[in-house]
Amino acid sequence: MGTLKHRRILIVDDEEADRMLMSAYLQRHSCRLIYAEDGLEAIEKARTLKPDLILMDAEMPRCNGRDACKIITQDPRTQNIPVIFISGMTTPEHRVRGLLAGAVDYINKPFNFDEVKLRLAIHLRNRTPAPQEPAANDAPKKNNRHDIVFHSARTHLLKSLSTTPPMQELEKLTGTNSKHLNNAFKVCAGVTVYEYLREERMKEARTLLQQTQLSVQDIAHQVGYKDSANFSTAFKERFKLTPREFRRQHN
Repeated sequence: MGTLKHRRILIVDDEEADRMLMSAYLQRHSCRLIYAEDGLEAIEKARTLKPDLILMDAEMPRCNGRDACKIITQDPRTQNIPVIFISGMTTPEHRVRGLLAGAVDYINKPFNFDEVKLRLAIHLRNRTPAPQEPAANDAPKKNNRHDIVFHSARTHLLKSLSTTPPMQELEKLTGTNSKHLNNAFKVCAGVTVYEYLREERMKEARTLLQQTQLSVQDIAHQVGYKDSANFSTAFKERFKLTPREFRRQHN
């Protein structure tokens, strides 16, 4: 199976956490990376930089991946560049729509990086690597692993403060293990993963107490506490006031 080394790959995704996660993996394989945040930017960079392969999210604002893929695969300047969709929408209907738009393959989110490597290698196997041009590589500097893992996991943690994702799920979503996850959070935020989540929940609870008329019980549920008594204890431990005392003092 062919190597990914020095291959120029365009990553198109409006989600920064997913771009960073994929780029962290591909950088370890010495790929030369280009980035775009939507379909219009992807079309422009495909035409000007001629990547070896495009990894593109199917759902994006301004111009979605399917529309961009149709343009790229029908343009004589870019029609030979393989496009692989990356998406959390994995129904047969979505996959068929992607393939009909001109994509050669489909990779599901969250990423299985063994699958990513295999699919990329298959579609790059018979392609001559693009000539090396320093201007084409607009990837961020390497040695940024802690930042990448931290921001990716943080995005997933903050999507819903009412639920606590198991560590095993976070490991899968970020492609790492619990030790590396906690190390990344200690380096970037000074606390472990779940200490960080607890602090974010307390900050959100403080905001809700100040800016809404929601009951303490409802606020507790919104920030992941099933029991309002446990929430009140945690809140007082953090802010030296019970939720009701805090609300009276700040209203």
